[in-house]
Amino acid sequence: MDSQCSSNVGSRATLGGVGNINPTPISSRIESYEGGEKKCISDVRRTFCLFVTFDLLFVTLLWIIELNVNGGIEVQLKKEVLDYDYRKSFFDIFVLAVFRFAALILAYAVCKLRHWWAIAITTAITTGFLIVKVVLSKLLSQGAFGYLLPIVSFILAWIETWLLDFKVLPQEASDEIRYLSVQNAPDREPLLHQGPVPDSQFYSPPESMADSDEDFDDKYDLEKPIV
Repeated sequence: MDSQCSSNVGSRATLGGVGNINPTPISSRIESYEGGEKKCISDVRRTFCLFVTFDLLFVTLLWIIELNVNGGIEVQLKKEVLDYDYRKSFFDIFVLAVFRFAALILAYAVCKLRHWWAIAITTAITTGFLIVKVVLSKLLSQGAFGYLLPIVSFILAWIETWLLDFKVLPQEASDEIRYLSVQNAPDREPLLHQGPVPDSQFYSPPESMADSDEDFDDKYDLEKPIV
């Protein structure tokens, strides 16, 4: 009898523990998503903005190196900026990088735009301008930088487009969907915690006695009257 009572108590304790197990509390998950939602900018968007900044700095560095190689910064600045010539100058490629940086940072860091139209405009302008410049200008006859600057600017612009369209916007959309699903989770939380299970739902059969037939025969022999 004691073993039967202890087994019933143990089963109720086990079921009560299972009902109360919650390895990842929903309230803590909601707080974590709310903390992410309150961020001024998401991690993936910050990475995109850093790459846009790298685009500007890298093109600027290449342009400064080109100015030094071709006769000094002061002389070449006067030649490429003050005496600007579309067919020979690299200054417009630097201005194009500044335009991309200003437009993309304003759209996706300051205004937090969640659409691709801003980067579509900057990439289309960059691509069209560079194609026309390479076809009509004489940059290819000015050494390695005549190849390097247009190609680098073109590749960086398209990498920015790929980052935004395939990384930033899908990642933020999926994070928002998960955040909304976790916000609605408290409505389903009572279904996870069931009340105490009544004893009537469980039945523990009594333990069977070993060699019951032989014990019964011995007991019957002892109870027989002695003649």
